[in-house]
Amino acid sequence: MATYTVERTRTIDTPVDRVYPLIADFTQWTRWSPWEDVDPELHRAYSGSAAGEGAVYAWSGNRRAGAGRMQIAAAQENQQVDIDLDFEKPFRSHARTSFLLRADGDRTQVTWRMTGAKPPLMRVLGPLMSMEKFVGKDMDKGLDRMALVAPQG
Repeated sequence: MATYTVERTRTIDTPVDRVYPLIADFTQWTRWSPWEDVDPELHRAYSGSAAGEGAVYAWSGNRRAGAGRMQIAAAQENQQVDIDLDFEKPFRSHARTSFLLRADGDRTQVTWRMTGAKPPLMRVLGPLMSMEKFVGKDMDKGLDRMALVAPQG
């Protein structure tokens, strides 16, 4: 297949109105993103809206962190955030990342989904280098960290 979808879901013991800002405000990602410890010297630049639709986050770092840009394409408060994700390094690629939020009383079910076209190298190597293996554990780590930093109700 030329496309991929990787998805992870967690229930966080925090109301949805306290989880949503962690996702819709890129400056909050430093608190939970699974990639924050990849490069301690990572350069970050924020532009566009402060949060929600139109917010932009660009980064550039070492070989492991690479370089790229994210822009919130759509946001429905306390429900969903859709992000256009463009990598420049270590390889060029585009993906759509979505966070789907479902309130469950004082808890929030968070589904993190990434979809896109497989980079050429991954198409050739197939199961040896699947996107599931490449980002799945990072998504797990990010959701676990989000659960730890989310303000309690």
